[in-house]
Amino acid sequence: MSGSPLGKRVKTALDETRLLILGAQVLFGFHLNGAFQKEFSNLAMHARVLHAVSFLMMAAAVALLIAPSLQHRIVEQGRATTRIIAATTLFAAAALFPFALSLGIDLYIVIGHRFGATLGAVIGIAFALTAVGGWYGAEWAMRRPQPEEKPMQDEPDTPIDVRIEHMLTEARVMLPGAQALLGFQLAVMLTDSFGELPHASKVIHVISLCCVSLAVILLIAPASFHRIAFDGQNTESFHRLGSALVLAAAVPLGAGLVGDLYVAVTKALDRPSLGLALALAAFAMLVALWLVHPLMLRAKSAR
Repeated sequence: MSGSPLGKRVKTALDETRLLILGAQVLFGFHLNGAFQKEFSNLAMHARVLHAVSFLMMAAAVALLIAPSLQHRIVEQGRATTRIIAATTLFAAAALFPFALSLGIDLYIVIGHRFGATLGAVIGIAFALTAVGGWYGAEWAMRRPQPEEKPMQDEPDTPIDVRIEHMLTEARVMLPGAQALLGFQLAVMLTDSFGELPHASKVIHVISLCCVSLAVILLIAPASFHRIAFDGQNTESFHRLGSALVLAAAVPLGAGLVGDLYVAVTKALDRPSLGLALALAAFAMLVALWLVHPLMLRAKSAR
């Protein structure tokens, strides 16, 4: 459906982001779930601190991977532009670094706990370096000079079919990770450790659970509206409605991520102040990447 070369490149960039976001959200969910496992209390304090740092890194990776979709909705209103392709490439590349570090830290924690810190450190460092080398080094080494070609022009009048395809793809970027996180949130509530949480942490987790549930509902809604209300037809009114639903879903999804970060870090370190500090850092990062930066770009574009 993405008929033009530029439209196809935007779709490809979004699809590649979808490959990354589910793994990032699953690892994010592991950090939440891991803090409630029975063996977690037996971890050394430095391992718990690393767990909290790794959790924040995965929050950063998730924020970076979702940012291009929200920029595309807010800045371009779904139009195919060379700017959104470059932004998607930049954000995806930036997200891979905290992803790789978090993976190495998590391997160190779980393997070190069972087989000793030395083996855990060796495996964790080895896989972190492998990830960085496989995601950055090998690509740069194989990169070839690009042949001279005519620069692609933006599409101020991107066809409605292409814009709707991009909008639905962006909903699919966010949905699988939100669903995976929802599963982890539900499972946590059935653990013995959850019953031992302070009342405030329990309330925050329930609020986060409801926020992610709302985000899932909003992200599924465009496909439902397209089939039932619009009979599968691509119209401007459906594009506006779907875009509004995708943007609206980012609000409860971000709130759910921040709330769970607070609950898990507070549980891991038994320090509500540290949990609050990391949660506020994640909140500021999400607001900057998902709202402030896109609005600044939109204002600049309007000028």
